[in-house]
Amino acid sequence: MDRVVRRITAGSGFGAAFIHRIGHGIGIEEHEDPYLLEGNEARLEVGHAFSVEPGIYFPGRFGARIEGMVVVSGDGVLRCNAADRALNVVAV
Repeated sequence: MDRVVRRITAGSGFGAAFIHRIGHGIGIEEHEDPYLLEGNEARLEVGHAFSVEPGIYFPGRFGARIEGMVVVSGDGVLRCNAADRALNVVAV
Protein backbone atom coordinates (compact mmCIF):
# COMPACT_ATOMS: atom_id res chain seq x y z
CA MET A 1 0.00 0.00 0.00
CA ASP A 2 2.77 2.40 0.94
CA ARG A 3 4.63 1.77 -2.31
CA VAL A 4 1.51 2.33 -4.41
CA VAL A 5 0.71 5.68 -2.79
CA ARG A 6 4.33 6.82 -3.01
CA ARG A 7 4.47 5.85 -6.70
CA ILE A 8 1.30 7.85 -7.43
CA THR A 9 2.57 10.82 -5.41
CA ALA A 10 5.96 10.74 -7.13
CA GLY A 11 4.28 10.45 -10.54
CA SER A 12 2.36 13.62 -9.74
CA GLY A 13 5.60 15.47 -9.00
CA PHE A 14 5.19 15.52 -5.21
CA GLY A 15 7.33 12.54 -4.17
CA ALA A 16 9.83 14.56 -2.15
CA ALA A 17 6.98 16.30 -0.30
CA PHE A 18 5.43 13.02 0.92
CA ILE A 19 7.35 12.55 4.19
CA HIS A 20 4.80 10.76 6.37
CA ARG A 21 3.36 7.25 6.60
CA ILE A 22 0.09 6.48 4.83
CA GLY A 23 -1.89 5.71 7.95
CA HIS A 24 -2.26 3.70 11.13
CA GLY A 25 -4.62 1.45 13.01
CA ILE A 26 -7.55 2.90 14.91
CA GLY A 27 -8.82 1.17 18.03
CA ILE A 28 -8.38 1.80 21.71
CA GLU A 29 -5.56 4.28 21.00
CA GLU A 30 -5.70 6.92 18.28
CA HIS A 31 -2.41 5.66 16.76
CA GLU A 32 -1.71 1.94 16.86
CA ASP A 33 -0.80 -1.08 14.73
CA PRO A 34 -1.07 -1.77 11.94
CA TYR A 35 1.06 1.16 10.80
CA LEU A 36 0.78 1.59 7.05
CA LEU A 37 4.34 2.23 5.95
CA GLU A 38 7.12 0.61 3.95
CA GLY A 39 8.67 -2.33 5.78
CA ASN A 40 5.69 -3.26 7.96
CA GLU A 41 5.00 -6.90 7.11
CA ALA A 42 1.75 -7.10 9.12
CA ARG A 43 -1.24 -8.21 7.06
CA LEU A 44 -4.50 -6.33 7.22
CA GLU A 45 -7.18 -8.62 8.63
CA VAL A 46 -10.98 -8.52 8.55
CA GLY A 47 -12.09 -6.15 11.30
CA HIS A 48 -9.00 -3.94 11.26
CA ALA A 49 -9.94 -0.28 11.36
CA PHE A 50 -7.35 2.17 10.12
CA SER A 51 -6.75 5.64 8.78
CA VAL A 52 -5.64 6.42 5.24
CA GLU A 53 -4.03 9.85 5.45
CA PRO A 54 -1.27 10.52 2.95
CA GLY A 55 0.08 14.03 3.28
CA ILE A 56 2.19 16.39 1.25
CA TYR A 57 4.32 18.92 3.14
CA PHE A 58 6.34 21.91 1.96
CA PRO A 59 8.60 22.88 4.89
CA GLY A 60 8.21 26.49 5.96
CA ARG A 61 5.19 26.93 3.70
CA PHE A 62 2.27 24.55 4.29
CA GLY A 63 1.11 20.96 4.21
CA ALA A 64 -2.09 19.09 3.47
CA ARG A 65 -3.53 15.76 4.50
CA ILE A 66 -6.96 14.30 3.82
CA GLU A 67 -7.84 11.57 6.28
CA GLY A 68 -10.19 8.70 5.60
CA MET A 69 -11.20 5.97 8.03
CA VAL A 70 -11.77 2.46 6.72
CA VAL A 71 -12.50 -1.02 8.05
CA VAL A 72 -11.42 -4.23 6.34
CA SER A 73 -14.51 -6.34 5.67
CA GLY A 74 -14.99 -9.76 4.12
CA ASP A 75 -15.84 -7.99 0.85
CA GLY A 76 -13.00 -5.48 0.79
CA VAL A 77 -12.81 -2.13 2.53
CA LEU A 78 -15.68 -0.15 4.04
CA ARG A 79 -15.26 3.65 4.04
CA CYS A 80 -16.43 5.05 7.37
CA ASN A 81 -16.47 8.73 6.43
CA ALA A 82 -17.95 10.10 3.24
CA ALA A 83 -16.87 13.75 3.38
CA ASP A 84 -16.61 15.60 0.10
CA ARG A 85 -13.05 15.29 -1.25
CA ALA A 86 -13.34 17.94 -3.93
CA LEU A 87 -10.65 20.60 -3.98
CA ASN A 88 -11.93 23.97 -2.81
CA VAL A 89 -9.63 26.90 -3.45
CA VAL A 90 -10.05 29.72 -0.98
CA ALA A 91 -8.63 33.09 -1.99
CA VAL A 92 -7.23 35.17 0.82
